[in-house]
Amino acid sequence: MSRIVTYSSAYTVVPTYECFNHCSYCNFRSDQGKSSWLSLSEAEKQLLSLNNQGIIEALILSGEVHPKSKYRQAWFQLIHSLCRLALSLGFLPHTNVGLLSKSEMKELKQVNVSMGLMLEQITPKLLRTVHRNAPSKIPDLRLQQLEWAGELRIPFTTGLLLGIGETVNDWTETLEAIANIHQKWGHIQEVILQPYSPGRQQELNGGGFEMNLLPEVVAIASNILPSDITLQIPPNLVTQPEILLACLETGARDLGGIGPLDEVNPNYPHLHYQALVKVLESRGWQLIKRLPVYSEYDDWLPENLKDIVSKWRMRLLMSK
Repeated sequence: MSRIVTYSSAYTVVPTYECFNHCSYCNFRSDQGKSSWLSLSEAEKQLLSLNNQGIIEALILSGEVHPKSKYRQAWFQLIHSLCRLALSLGFLPHTNVGLLSKSEMKELKQVNVSMGLMLEQITPKLLRTVHRNAPSKIPDLRLQQLEWAGELRIPFTTGLLLGIGETVNDWTETLEAIANIHQKWGHIQEVILQPYSPGRQQELNGGGFEMNLLPEVVAIASNILPSDITLQIPPNLVTQPEILLACLETGARDLGGIGPLDEVNPNYPHLHYQALVKVLESRGWQLIKRLPVYSEYDDWLPENLKDIVSKWRMRLLMSK
């Protein structure tokens, strides 16, 4: 009998690559003025080109504009407008754009079926190394956003970035922090275990995360996190099939958003869908498409989003 592993068929929409953080491992960001902002007309063209490709999720992924920047309101309004555009074209938006205020999160809840923010690691020592020029990577600020997401009943994704100078004990403390917040609010759908993978742009020297350790991280996470949180592994970053399969055997059950381009890791394309299926089926795993909101959170959605989610669930059911 097949075992189930899920994924979200996703397309990434990038409002801007500009970011006031300067994490030394980043292969996504650009400096202010070096990246034009996406227009709504260009975004519409991108999304319309996806017709009949089976894409469900519109992942709104952006560099961060400083909270006190004169451009902050325009940036936020663009994100909100992109979510509304995606909804109008039949896609389900999931926004991950860095730190937001509670009021910004409350507004975005109306146009998103789920949202996300990588916690990365909560150890403050990284503020002296890879995060020394990244003001929004202060752990308490990111933990506060996870709390606000729970208070606002937003289905949420968070995760760890592995191999940026942390220790095994740091993994444990970060996972325990996520577990504690989820136990209060019950809102965390997924935790991503993302191995740092070197690209062409980052300044950090080093070979990235030791991939052989990934199944161990999955096992630790499985022991710490509540069972209703799904563990996610990005398959394009795990280039050895045996390691990916070992992660599934130790508790991972989701492969995240799979689409034309991983904007955060552009040097690591996803396997062709059929090739990935072949790897999984070799060990009895069945790859199943899911929505960016898990069904147990459907009742949390604003009324205007429940209908479109219900229609997508019916479409997936009919396609089986």
